[in-house]
Amino acid sequence: MTADHTPTAGPIREMFPYLRVRGAPAAIDFYRQAFGATEIFRLAEPGGRVGHAELQFGPVVIMLSDEYPEYGIVGPQSTGGTGAAIHLHVDDVDALTSQAAAAGAEIVREPTDQFYGERSATVRDPFGHEWLLGSHIEDVAPEEMQRRFTAMFDGAADADS
Repeated sequence: MTADHTPTAGPIREMFPYLRVRGAPAAIDFYRQAFGATEIFRLAEPGGRVGHAELQFGPVVIMLSDEYPEYGIVGPQSTGGTGAAIHLHVDDVDALTSQAAAAGAEIVREPTDQFYGERSATVRDPFGHEWLLGSHIEDVAPEEMQRRFTAMFDGAADADS
């Protein structure tokens, strides 16, 4: 590290979300049906537990494995929730939300136009992971986005009065 705490190993080249799930084979099937993911490969134990799999979601690879509680590797179903979400940016958020629901996802938030220029929805997959689904609907400058964000909270304060 340098004095300003900049890593000296070079720039990050790629980043892969890595999901831990209970029932990886079923999760892989779900991600295929819900989001059109393509399985690149999987490493499975003779009993079927998946040690590692890679799925292609458009230009992005997401890795996943079954739970391995003996190594502290557990998914949202074991911990009671997730602290992260994955955002998929698509052409038609309404169609993808319907497709995900038909595959077994729970709709947490229906598709709605948002102040930041996206139509977005949230779904929770059967394995506990949340997926933010969005489609671009307008270009919004950062200053305008902040104005709308502030106005949204000002309106909430007025409603509480």
